[in-house]
Amino acid sequence: MVNEKTKEIGIKVKMPGKSCNDKKCPFHGNLRVRGRTFYGIVIAKDVHKSATVQWDRLFNVPKYERFEKRRTKVRVHNPPCINAEKGDKVMIMECRSLSKTKNFVIVQNLGKEFGFEQREEALEESKVPEKEKEKEVKENIKEKAD
Repeated sequence: MVNEKTKEIGIKVKMPGKSCNDKKCPFHGNLRVRGRTFYGIVIAKDVHKSATVQWDRLFNVPKYERFEKRRTKVRVHNPPCINAEKGDKVMIMECRSLSKTKNFVIVQNLGKEFGFEQREEALEESKVPEKEKEKEVKENIKEKAD
């Protein structure tokens, strides 16, 4: 059920099912959204109603007549009524500055990103701890010395 204090934010988005008493919520508080709209994936979530959203974009390299993939990461406000988790696809909109680094707010949770957990696990497995690297280097040096 939607709270009676819920207001329209000026775009067609699904209203959150829960209500909250966050002043920085575009639906239940006094925050107005404006400007740019982006779609991305939540890659990190903080305790303090913050999240990090990332999306890919193509950048033209004229010299080689090719495109390269680049990533954009922004810090966003995550209202309690939406409460996006790590791996969720979200729609974010620009708003006034909420803190030193937050200029965007999540306005809609679009569900889980397909294959996000597998990608994260593969990334973790590919990382070799620094101590193991140092041991391998020392062993290689000893073998070459003998």
